[in-house]
This record gives sequence, C-alpha cells and structure tokens, in this order.
Amino acid sequence: MASKADKKGDGFAETIKTIVYALLIAGIFRTLFFQPFWIPSGSMKDTLLIGDFLFVNKMAYGYSRYSCPFGLCPFTGRILARDPHRGDVVVFRNPTNGEDFIKRLIGLPGDTVQMKQGRLWINGKEVPETPAGTFVEKYAPQGPMGNYPRCENAPVGEGADCEKTRFRETLPGGVSHDILKITDQGYANNTPVFTVPQGKYFFMGDNRDNSEDSRFAQDVGGVGFVPYENLIGRADRIIFSSAGRSLFYVWTWRADRFFKGIE
Repeated sequence: MASKADKKGDGFAETIKTIVYALLIAGIFRTLFFQPFWIPSGSMKDTLLIGDFLFVNKMAYGYSRYSCPFGLCPFTGRILARDPHRGDVVVFRNPTNGEDFIKRLIGLPGDTVQMKQGRLWINGKEVPETPAGTFVEKYAPQGPMGNYPRCENAPVGEGADCEKTRFRETLPGGVSHDILKITDQGYANNTPVFTVPQGKYFFMGDNRDNSEDSRFAQDVGGVGFVPYENLIGRADRIIFSSAGRSLFYVWTWRADRFFKGIE
C-alpha cells in the first residue's frame, strides 16, 4: 500500500507532466497556426493602438520560412491559404533588420504606388478618401517605450489633447479603412513612383506621418519591397488592449477593444 508521501510525490509528478504537456501543446499551436503580437508603436493608429494584443493567422497565406520554422507546418496550411489581398493588415519580417513589423498591404506585384501631396495613387489613379473627423489622444508617454505621439496641433503640453486629422480611405478592390495625417509635406508624402516587383509587396502604416514602411528604401534603413517569404500572417482581430506600460496591468485595459475586428 502506497504511503501518503508516495501519493504526494506521484501527484506532484503528474502536475509537472501536465504543465509540460500544456506548454508543449501551446508551443506547437503557436508554431503552426497562430502567433501572438503586441503592438509596440503608433504606426497603425487608429486601426491599431499601442498596447493592442492580437493573434496573427499564420495559415492565411501558406507557410514560409518565417511563419513555419523547422518545416513543421501541416499540408492543410497550403490548401487553406489564399493570396495576400490589398488592404490586409499583415505581420512580416522586415527585410532590413529582421524585426517583425505590422503594416497594411497597399501594393501588389506589378502595381505602381506613389504619394503626391499626401494623397495615395495606385496604378496611376488617386485613391479616394473622405474626411472622418479628428483623432484625439493625450500627449503623454505611451506603451513600454514611453514614446510621445506626434500632434498636428503641436506644440501641446503634457496631458493635453493631441490631434490628427482622420480620413476614410477606400483602396482598389473596395477595402475601406481609417488613416491619420499631420502634414502633406516631406518625402513620405511626395515620393517617386514605385513599381512593385514580382514576388514582392508594398506596405504602409495607417498613421501616414509616423510610419517606417515601404516608402523608404532598404539602403537607407527603410522597409522597401517585402518578399513573399517574409510574410508571417494576417491580423484579423484584437484580443484585448492595454493602455499602460505592460499588458499585465489589467486595470489599464481598454474595455471597447476586446475581440475587436481589424478593418
């Protein structure tokens, strides 16, 4: 008959095994299907805010060397995959520095893309946009990096309203989404014509004057054109959002962003 000490030892061993199995399953699930992503910067405001936590669908476009390490992904991922669509919000591996970025897909292979006086042109046609009010946030440190937002109404004091003009942009194909603007001046708003090579994609942030994206060439530290194999997955839904310095500060979670769909 087993002693109480033996039973306690067996129970502890079973608990450890359960935890290990759970971690293994979670790791496999993350590797094969979904990857968590926490928004660290304001380049996608107001679609995505600093502190938004989401899962990236790694099966959306089929598996690549970045979305499926070690060749472990199932064949079904290739069956269920579709081509990237203009307007998708995508996580990809930055070709310049190897970091994971999240931006909106603007240009497909063969497209021409240009910014002229702050307006987006695709394939020689101006992309329509309509006024959509003003985006307002507090001028204060945001997220774990403590960066201050840029303001159209600058200079403003600590804790004051920081404003940006918001527009509703409708891309070819019908995807509509919000963008933010501060100015129509500068290189990012007046670019040369970019022709997207085959097998590559052109990305931009929705916060147009605060985004390091494909408008900036790789030889100057920008993103440039992104190869298909660098695509990790599509972002479809925010799980929750923290306005504080850490996602574990539950008292700073934004009540209106739980399970919010991403346009």
